[in-house]
Amino acid sequence: MLNQHYENFPVASPLLPAHLRAPVRVIYAFARSADDLADEGNAAPEARLASLRAYSAELDRIDAHQPPHTELFQQLADTLRQHELTTQPLHDLLSAFSQDVVQTRYPTYERLLDYCARSANPVGRIMLGLFRQDQPPHLQRSDAICSALQIINFLQDVAIDWTKGRVYLPQEDLDRFGVSEQQIAHAEADARWRALMAFEVERARQLMRSGAPLARDMPGRFGWELRLIVLGGLRILEKIEAVGFDVFRHRPTLNKHDWLLLGWRALRFVV
Repeated sequence: MLNQHYENFPVASPLLPAHLRAPVRVIYAFARSADDLADEGNAAPEARLASLRAYSAELDRIDAHQPPHTELFQQLADTLRQHELTTQPLHDLLSAFSQDVVQTRYPTYERLLDYCARSANPVGRIMLGLFRQDQPPHLQRSDAICSALQIINFLQDVAIDWTKGRVYLPQEDLDRFGVSEQQIAHAEADARWRALMAFEVERARQLMRSGAPLARDMPGRFGWELRLIVLGGLRILEKIEAVGFDVFRHRPTLNKHDWLLLGWRALRFVV
């Protein structure tokens, strides 16, 4: 559900019912390839935007009940039709990817959440649609989980994003805690940085917790999948804290020990 090629997207997960693995793979292929158009290689910004517009045109053909030009979009059209899904979440993803090409800073937390609403939340909405669980209360909690996962990924990847010329920490937060972009450039994890990151970590944790009841509401294996996703995001926040918020030198990731711990926590699911 996040950046890094949607590393949290449950592609062919054994916890997914077999009949949903193929549609998830197709949707993942769309999301990953579109993300690559926006973020990989050496193409100029206008070329990237043109490629994303071509993707949008293919979605428009699906909306108009016209056959798409490429195999990927033909498979996508079949998937959407079979599972009664709309193209709107996919249009939203393309909007976010296009924004990534031209926007590298976010002045406020609200503006960052608006980006997350298009870059992350559509993935959760698609999954709820596949499971026929896309009622408004479920969508709201899914949005909270997905936005939290996206923000957690930003906190993990401050140093990586800097090399791409991007800062996803809200500018208003940098100003509030007296942190300059030069500190990011020089990987200075001083007291001001730690205070900023402690604030960001706790806000992401509360956002995740606000959506966590969805995992209890979902039936069967999807509910267990969601438990692990929620707990995995919260575990990354714990590990950011454990390294003193120095994500420049220690990018927290989940290892085998963590997954064993998460499996145990999923049985109780107290967040």
